[in-house]
This record gives sequence, C-alpha cells and structure tokens, in this order.
Amino acid sequence: MESSSLELAKEYYRHFNNRNWQGMLNLLDTHIRHEPNQGDEPRLGIEKFTEFLKHMDESYEETLTDMVFFSEPGNERVAVEFTVNGVYKKGEEGFPEAKGQKYVLPAAAFLAFKNGKIVRVTTYYNLTQWIKLVS
Repeated sequence: MESSSLELAKEYYRHFNNRNWQGMLNLLDTHIRHEPNQGDEPRLGIEKFTEFLKHMDESYEETLTDMVFFSEPGNERVAVEFTVNGVYKKGEEGFPEAKGQKYVLPAAAFLAFKNGKIVRVTTYYNLTQWIKLVS
C-alpha cells in the first residue's frame, strides 16, 4: 500500500531532524523542484538538491520543532509550519559573519507529491528577520 503524502512529509522532516540526508533524498523524485525562499532561482533535479543539502549541512545546524502538518483530500500536497532552531556555523557571501550564532525563526514549507515521491519543496521564512537574529 502506498503511503499517504502526509505520512511521507512527516517522514521527510523526521529525516531532516535526524540529519539523515540520504533518507530525505530517498523520498524525492529525481526531477525534484526545490523553490527556495525569497525568490531565489529554483533548483531542479536530485543532484542540485543534494548539493544544497551538503551546503546547508556545512553552514547551518538546524532542528525543526512545533511542526504542524496540513494536507488536502487529493493526497497531492502538504503544507507544514514549524520553528527553525538553528546555529549559524559557516558564513555565506552577502550575509553576516558566522560565529556560531543561535537563532529561532518561524518558517513554512509546501510539498507536492506524485507517484509516492516528493516532486516539489517550497520553503518560506523571513530572511530579514533571520539576518537580524544572527547580526
């Protein structure tokens, strides 16, 4: 029996909190569309998403709490609201210097599913607020 999109979304974020990147990748369609925050260009394909995860792992240590999942009857989309509890480990160009700053930030994501795989991940958070928290 195929898992529901809601169950897959919960599994995806369990893997995130356990830093099990391969577990996350196993739930994605090879043609995943990752739509990052603040209008950055989408990353297309599993290779680009894998590079993104590696970069995030080097620069940030994050755990998600207060997760609330919302699904729709068609089993094709799930939304999740959560709190990001993070440590800024490695600076990025255009952002403040990283000195191990801790931050707590509300965020949300929208996931789309097809044939039992995640085909799109769209993430939203307030970048201006994050910059203030780590400055």
